[in-house]
Amino acid sequence: MSIEIINEIPDNLWAEFVYKKRGGNIFHTKEMFSVFLQTKNYQPQLWVAVKNGRILALFMPVFMSLFPSAVFNRLTTRAVSFGSVLDEEGIDGNTAISVLISAYSRQARERALFTEMRNLCDIYHLKSLMKELGFYYENHLNYLIRLDNNPESVFRRIGARTKKNIKRTIKRGLVQIEEINELDKIDECYSLLLATYKRAALPLADISLFKAAYKILLPKGMLKITLARVDGQPAAVSFDLLFKNIMYGWYGGVDRRYKRFLPNELLTWKLLEWGCLNGYKIYDFGGAGRPGQKYGVRDFKAKFGGEEVNYGRFKNIHSKLLYYPIVVLYDLIRPILFRKF
Repeated sequence: MSIEIINEIPDNLWAEFVYKKRGGNIFHTKEMFSVFLQTKNYQPQLWVAVKNGRILALFMPVFMSLFPSAVFNRLTTRAVSFGSVLDEEGIDGNTAISVLISAYSRQARERALFTEMRNLCDIYHLKSLMKELGFYYENHLNYLIRLDNNPESVFRRIGARTKKNIKRTIKRGLVQIEEINELDKIDECYSLLLATYKRAALPLADISLFKAAYKILLPKGMLKITLARVDGQPAAVSFDLLFKNIMYGWYGGVDRRYKRFLPNELLTWKLLEWGCLNGYKIYDFGGAGRPGQKYGVRDFKAKFGGEEVNYGRFKNIHSKLLYYPIVVLYDLIRPILFRKF
């Protein structure tokens, strides 16, 4: 029997495949699919390769549009698979990926400028296959922190200056850390994210993403929202995803007016400490940019003693004729579109 491509599977089979596979991550789950489904300007898709009723590969791209309209939709839409492709290891898995991605690409080229797969583990062995399928490899860094169920050992690996700052911040007692468990507080958390992304002139997902995550993921123990306050005012926030034994740094923001109080340093340490005490093995910092490019966020993440990894990304430009002019135009107008003056 040949490999069949389908777009729906029973929830129990979906969950079992993702949980049992070594590279299965939170971005492969039905729960994250549901979150993306409830997000404004996001359209998730599920692509599954099966043979004789057995799942061989799973792919979950999210089509994200900056300006959804009949005229501009394709020109401003990209597809991102936040957890990359998940497959059954071996020849069957490679064959399934080939059939699946080929079918997907035929459809995607009519809807998006490009598709990007963000690898959260080492799937370098797929590099040659993905190249054959039209996806080239891009280097992309990340930091992984081993939690070891031991906060003391994790703290020792943090850079000396950062450790000193954390200790001083704790001693002063001016920064308060709280866990967010109320929907009406999402607005003030989002305001921190929005200010941070505007400073960087980057687009931020609509608040519906975070409210959907709160409603769907939080009750299942798959989301942790942590807020740092200074004098009662929101100063830094972190949205972290939880799956298997991994914490994923998802979104973070900080109010620069409180920078001298170092709320982000204390907040990050408290997350690592919490992970140690609650049985998590890895804190995944969620990306650290491209090698060789200046990136302040990378400098911050590097201070916490994690292992630098380069799992990279796979990218397929569906129309080079459209892509390169749009990229040039986007870089020119991005500060106008997203930056707050």
